[in-house]
Amino acid sequence: MNTIGLRKEEKPFETRVPLVPEDVKSLILEHGIEIVVEPSSQRAFSAEEYTAAGARVGPLKGDNAQVILGVKEMPLEFFEAGKTYLFFSHTIKGQSHNMPMLQKIMDVGATLIDYEKIVDENGRRLVFFGNWAGLAGMSDTLRILGARLEYEGFTPNPFLGIKPTIQCKDLQELKSEIRALATRIETQGIPEALDPMVFGFAGYGNVSRGAQEIFDILPHEEVSPAELPHLEPKRNILYKCVFKEEDMVEPVDPSNQFNLQDYYVHGSQKYRSVFEKHVPYLTVLMNCIYWTPKYPRLLTRDFLKQHWAKPQRRLRVIGDISCDVEGAIEITVQTTKPDQPAFTYIVEEGVARLGVEGDGPVVIAVDNLPCELPREASTSFSKSLLPFIPPLAMADFTTEFDLLNLPRELKDAVIVHRGKLTDQYRYLQKYLGEERRP
Repeated sequence: MNTIGLRKEEKPFETRVPLVPEDVKSLILEHGIEIVVEPSSQRAFSAEEYTAAGARVGPLKGDNAQVILGVKEMPLEFFEAGKTYLFFSHTIKGQSHNMPMLQKIMDVGATLIDYEKIVDENGRRLVFFGNWAGLAGMSDTLRILGARLEYEGFTPNPFLGIKPTIQCKDLQELKSEIRALATRIETQGIPEALDPMVFGFAGYGNVSRGAQEIFDILPHEEVSPAELPHLEPKRNILYKCVFKEEDMVEPVDPSNQFNLQDYYVHGSQKYRSVFEKHVPYLTVLMNCIYWTPKYPRLLTRDFLKQHWAKPQRRLRVIGDISCDVEGAIEITVQTTKPDQPAFTYIVEEGVARLGVEGDGPVVIAVDNLPCELPREASTSFSKSLLPFIPPLAMADFTTEFDLLNLPRELKDAVIVHRGKLTDQYRYLQKYLGEERRP
């Protein structure tokens, strides 16, 4: 049976874990799995909690742990021959900054399994932090909206005074902050010049549901995209609009009808973005969609430059929870951290400036939002990962890939097996450099 190792996280603010002590204890007692936890000074759960659960605490490099679990990318020098690593590798889009890591995994002859590709038969992710990203991202966005409005001269405004998410001890305290905001909106109202205030949510999956869970605490009315041009001012409530794919794109050929599966297959080949028509009615946009270059962007630099030149523009803040650099939101030109979550995109210069000041929309682009609620996010993630640990402990990773005995969901997530890209991910070869091409 394979020993399971829990890798320490080293990125700033990253205190999450893939398995919490409670689940470690059940794996040890119910399945007899040995678990070793690498010492860490920034983990949300202490070494003592893991020791009490029955785990061994010690270094992983050179240890006999054959399957190593982490959250974020691991350093190149950490990978060892014959071992299996599970984490969010951020390689499946050919991300250039992580190609050296992918190359190293291949060079040492290790195996890589990516949580992001553990999906059901319909492609829905089974192991994820997505809803927690939405929860934290919505809170950050509301707070930053208050700061931006203050910069614009809207003082007082009800969005001022929200405690930073990362300073809240748990989700309960965070929701208390949002309930206090709800009271301020009901009693003070929003500035008349900003009424009606519309929050748009692009997407309706896990990330969006998390964001909406926070937003829905506030006094609001939900409307359809078709209703946006006809909203009445209501100073003591906000408006919410959720956009589905058919609201965001249309067939290039006007004789064709929108078809969701066809859009998933063909993307920009057959569909173009129409999201720009909704933007003039939005105060805040929450981007919660999964995006690859195969699909049209929601917002381009060119459109935002044109939009910003209009005196009656309403858009103030973009909460880019999905956080793809130059992706669906093309002006997301960099990522941010929890202590400085926002930048202003200076439209005329085409650059980002940390903070909420400047001539352009404000973007929240924190690339590890769930770390702002680390214990609860980790607990949720651990429960989703838990059923896959016994098969990982029992698997013989020394065998050929065709003979590797793993559940279908895990096997489909194997990007590299014993140093070689699996057939499903062979397309990544083109991103690795000419010397790696067959």
